[in-house]
Amino acid sequence: MEVHSQVTLQGDKVRELKVAKAAKEEILAAVDQLKKLKIEYKEQTGQEYNKDVLPGESSGASTGAAKQDLVTPWDVEAADDEIDYDKLIERFGSSPISPELLERCERLTGKKVHRFLRRGIFFSHREFEQILDLYEQKKPFYLYTGRGPSSQAMHLGHLVPFIMTKWLQDTFDVPLVIQLTDDEKFLWKNLELEECEELGKENSKDIIACGFDEDKTFIFSDLNYIPSSKAFYWNMKRIEKAVNYNQIKGIFGFGDSDAMGKISFPAIQAAPSFSGSFPHIFNGNLDVPCLIPCAIDQDPYFRMTRDVAPKLKPPGLPKGAKGLRKPALLHSVFFPALQGSKTKMSASDATTSIFLTDTPNEIKKKINKYAFSGGQVDVETHRKLGGNPDTDTSFQYLKFFLEDDEELAKIERDYRSGELLTGEIKQKCIACLQELTKEHQDRRALATAEKVQDYWAVRKLKYDFPDPPKVEVKTGKKDKKRGGAKNQK
Repeated sequence: MEVHSQVTLQGDKVRELKVAKAAKEEILAAVDQLKKLKIEYKEQTGQEYNKDVLPGESSGASTGAAKQDLVTPWDVEAADDEIDYDKLIERFGSSPISPELLERCERLTGKKVHRFLRRGIFFSHREFEQILDLYEQKKPFYLYTGRGPSSQAMHLGHLVPFIMTKWLQDTFDVPLVIQLTDDEKFLWKNLELEECEELGKENSKDIIACGFDEDKTFIFSDLNYIPSSKAFYWNMKRIEKAVNYNQIKGIFGFGDSDAMGKISFPAIQAAPSFSGSFPHIFNGNLDVPCLIPCAIDQDPYFRMTRDVAPKLKPPGLPKGAKGLRKPALLHSVFFPALQGSKTKMSASDATTSIFLTDTPNEIKKKINKYAFSGGQVDVETHRKLGGNPDTDTSFQYLKFFLEDDEELAKIERDYRSGELLTGEIKQKCIACLQELTKEHQDRRALATAEKVQDYWAVRKLKYDFPDPPKVEVKTGKKDKKRGGAKNQK
């Protein structure tokens, strides 16, 4: 177990040095150390190193069992050519977003559902129908999403939950809290606290550029908000007390060599699911329901949160409440890396990613050089057999960001028939992404350091909430009557 963790950490170090463009000698030295550790691991265990298989365990391939897609909050890799989302729904115990659910959403809101919902990009949910019930009954709820600021520049994949959240905020007119898990990145990355805080501020500018209404939105940095919020911290403690180490280890796979802070971090990501963590927004009401739009790799955090919610019964709950409310969720697919759908885009590898700071020329070069093609080996064969948009990265990016459904459908038909060539679909993708990033960069330029502080300010938002029930503090001790034989004279 010890050497397995050392190999994993050394592999992470090699990747970080390459991304940071460290000196060649430093990278080579790190690679040599990685090779030595892998040899040592094989000598000790008799197995080749596999980051997903601990010593003494067998991989699916060696036992004949079907290998599962690797999907955790930190790693995503398909077992085959692409992630099987139907199997993920079954494995995680969520529900597919049905046409009937989307039809009901459109009927209640009077608005066409977002393209992410129309195209199955958000494909799974937990109790979204209950959120629609609340909206129909004119009862309040709020939105919660987040960002782990590990790089100065966000990439296109990071936009997906924020674009969806912006539509939800505009459509349902509800409060929104956005968590910056800068503390998480300190624990998982080779970064100092000061760096994590600054990355959070820079990433806030990209989030603000998505167009969130300042009067309805609270962006908070864990490193800054938690030390100042008794309510948030106390919710963290309640969650930590209700979940034991074996449960955390089973959900997240933590090992004996993991930092202590990692083991307690899930409580921090769970706490914003409960309205009591934000008394300045919800006036101390503990039972305002929460909807969380996120990529499905974040679901382990919220499966834990939903399991623990009924066990949490802080003073101030409405009469008859059976613990805190479980958050509802909307899950998205992963935004594919340039090299294809086998894994997601990663900020730690520039060759897999298009960043929101990339120039038009950088976008053009990356798409032309790295974007996986679903086309055939030559023009003649492509004209005859057509291309496969399901595996073509350029088409997949258009599916995310091209608004016009009819235009997208025509591109798909023409590519499948062979009328549209790989180079032509890449040009359409390049034009779409250049326009998207240019508009984002223009809005981001208006997000000053002062504007970031406005969104970070602990303040009441535009919504009014009634006074909560009065809290009767119980000490847990009964008053003892004085007296007894010794005192009676």
